[in-house]
Amino acid sequence: MDTFNWSKEAKNQWDNRAMFWSERSKNMWDHGSRKDIIPFFNDFVETGNRVLDVGCGDGYGTYKLNELGYKAVGADLSVEMITKAKERLFDIPFFQADIGNLPFQSNSFDAILCINVLEWTEIPALALKELRRVLKPGGFLCTGILGPTAGPRNNGYRRVYGEKTISNSMMPWEFDKLAKEMDFVALNGFGVYKEGVKAEHYQQLPITLKQALTFMWVSIYQKLGE
Repeated sequence: MDTFNWSKEAKNQWDNRAMFWSERSKNMWDHGSRKDIIPFFNDFVETGNRVLDVGCGDGYGTYKLNELGYKAVGADLSVEMITKAKERLFDIPFFQADIGNLPFQSNSFDAILCINVLEWTEIPALALKELRRVLKPGGFLCTGILGPTAGPRNNGYRRVYGEKTISNSMMPWEFDKLAKEMDFVALNGFGVYKEGVKAEHYQQLPITLKQALTFMWVSIYQKLGE
């Protein structure tokens, strides 16, 4: 009998990684792989808007949104991550919640930030459907999907032996197709590349080959009106 519970296992694993993540999150958002995401987000989403940072981890990215003037709300599956977020940032609302069952009313956010989260869900289509539910018509969704060169994708390797993992290894172009099938329109995107990959290596390539070299592909979508 298969007793693997994806949500429970994901919660346990992210609880165990909370300290490791918290020690590195500030540098990732300020100087590392995530440093260009919020400036990119800010080009499309007006400050003052209500924004959900889903899969917020220890809340440092949520904090940066708040500092820019967004009405930021954080949510994460991990109890330990949310505990760290609340300890660090007392004036921002944080919720322990599963992306597949968010504790928010429909059409309640102007924008959603969702970085390296959907690749860790059991059924990404259902997770995206829930994000769409809480996003207002015309609202913006900013996603970061791990590319083929990203180290965290190794978490899914044991699937080749038939073992269960919490990593879905979705490719950026697969997510883009899914988003369009759920009535999101793609507005823009950019790649985050490892050191050693230069612009001249990819700038003339078609988008799928650009994505094939990435650590992460960041996109902004708009929800079509209902």
